[in-house]
Amino acid sequence: MMSPLRTLFTFTLCLAAFAPAAAQQSPARAKKPEPAAAQATAETDPEEEMRRATVISLVNNLADEARMFRDATLRARVQARAADALWETEPGRARALFRRAWGEAQAADDENERKLEEEKKKQLRERGSFSFSLPPSLRTEVLRLAARRDHKLGEEFLALMDRARKEEEEDATRPSASDAARPETAPRRRDPVEATPAVEKRLRLALQLMNDGDTARALQFADPALGQVSGTALQFLTRLRAKDAQAADSRYAVLLARAIADPSSDANTASLLSSYLFSPTLYITFSHEGASSGNGWGDGFPAPADVSPLLRARFFEAAASILLRPLPPPEQDRTSSGRNGAYMVIARLLPLFDQWAADKSPALRARQAALTAETTTGARDSRNQSLTAGLVPEDQQARDRVADALERLKRARTTDERDAIYVQAAFSAMQQKDPRAEEFISKIEDSDLRGRVRAYADYERTQEAVRAEDWQEVLRLARGGNLSPIQKAWALTEAARLAAKDEPGRAVEILDEALVEAKERIDAASPERPSALVAIATQMLKLDRPRAWEVTLDAIKASNSAQGYTGEDGRLFSRLETKNMTMMTTSGAESFDLAGLFAEFAREDLTRAVGLVRNLEGEGPRAAATLALARTVLQKK
Repeated sequence: MMSPLRTLFTFTLCLAAFAPAAAQQSPARAKKPEPAAAQATAETDPEEEMRRATVISLVNNLADEARMFRDATLRARVQARAADALWETEPGRARALFRRAWGEAQAADDENERKLEEEKKKQLRERGSFSFSLPPSLRTEVLRLAARRDHKLGEEFLALMDRARKEEEEDATRPSASDAARPETAPRRRDPVEATPAVEKRLRLALQLMNDGDTARALQFADPALGQVSGTALQFLTRLRAKDAQAADSRYAVLLARAIADPSSDANTASLLSSYLFSPTLYITFSHEGASSGNGWGDGFPAPADVSPLLRARFFEAAASILLRPLPPPEQDRTSSGRNGAYMVIARLLPLFDQWAADKSPALRARQAALTAETTTGARDSRNQSLTAGLVPEDQQARDRVADALERLKRARTTDERDAIYVQAAFSAMQQKDPRAEEFISKIEDSDLRGRVRAYADYERTQEAVRAEDWQEVLRLARGGNLSPIQKAWALTEAARLAAKDEPGRAVEILDEALVEAKERIDAASPERPSALVAIATQMLKLDRPRAWEVTLDAIKASNSAQGYTGEDGRLFSRLETKNMTMMTTSGAESFDLAGLFAEFAREDLTRAVGLVRNLEGEGPRAAATLALARTVLQKK
């Protein structure tokens, strides 16, 4: 028996023996191989290499400059993003930048948390309550970019984050000596929608990786955290199901089994588990007092129609097992739902049991009846919208709410009561595209309130018209006079984008109208002016490229005069506050960001684009534009 080496040697000799004959039969095929260096030279594009060298130098300079940025958040973000941009060309430098960014992110997170706590105490002193937006988690942002490039580095950062949170979690869950002596003061179970901080961070990272298209790496990070029922875990499984239903369903089945075995599972756990099958993007939970909480995270994920009967049966077994557990005495009830919440979860899920697992319905009705004496009247109100949210079609709910509002109108005694009812009826009618919505708004007697409601409603209609690609309706609403200047400028640019395909000349006219709105009606010191001008330049690129460069120069001048313009994270806000409610809409506006605009400029004329970047005085806008150039030039073709 020949050794592998001897076999290879013999085969090589055989090929050599036949080579001359092959060469004689086909002399044209015999071609002298080019040296590797010659091939490399032939394949190298000197102009492309120069472009790459230019942006690599720009990014390295930016990364060093970022160490001296005034804003701690920007210091961390820019160094992490520079590392991400340089990873393919300078992995060693990139890894060092990631580590540097991590240190900056940790310091920034600590400072943001300190400021948040100070603001909370201040608001509590001044008005007895507090309200604020949570700052971004910079370590999570750095972790996401690092993990996408290097799983080992991602795990290292995740371990550092877990370690930093561990003592904090232990302090939060450890009862004091006095509490231990008084069982009635023992803390209730955490809000089940959120996982513990360490698990939440891991799942958030996994979601970001999946959104980036890296499902395999997302699963690497998520799997260790999928043993705990939470809104984030279920969101991950729902998104995974859209890519791999079998992988998601198998993990959901494991989650069901663990929920049954977990003694802390309660009625809210069952409600959350139901969402995966019946309301994927909406999580409904209930408090001890009977108050409901709805957490929604998106659309485009309808209730799955291809669920196996076995998996559905396992859910109903798990839910019934949890809901029928013996309840502790009221004074010892540490569940997140309590009596009121348990009653309402059963009321919410009973129609599903009746449809899919009718054999378990009688026992649940008996439990609900037993809870009746211990629940409030509000918890037993069958008209509570949270009992059907996500389970009953939205248009049907809206019809019910309009009818309910009109019925209550008969009993209203004051102008304020009637106005509040008309506001509710108007928005419910809008949801179901009922033409009476405008009629309801016109009947609001308070002129100031009527104007604010109409402005909010027109912005909602504009968003809907953009989604429907109805540029003429977008244009009509933009010219209606109810939108704010920045909303109108954005609406006009969107109308131009939608009209450009069929009527490019008309689209240019609409952009000219948006230009007037941006320059004449938006304050020169406001970050909204450069946002609007960037959006106009972005759309102008497809219609009149020379003018796009000119408008960009205007945007740069506006950026240098504006306070707070970052060049990224473009958003539009709309808020309506009345005596009885507060409504707020936040929507992304990518056209406000510099990234798309400078990516196009990099493809057309990099040298000129670099010149524009150098004219940006703000640290944030300059960094955003520089990194956009780098990503465009360095990305793999």
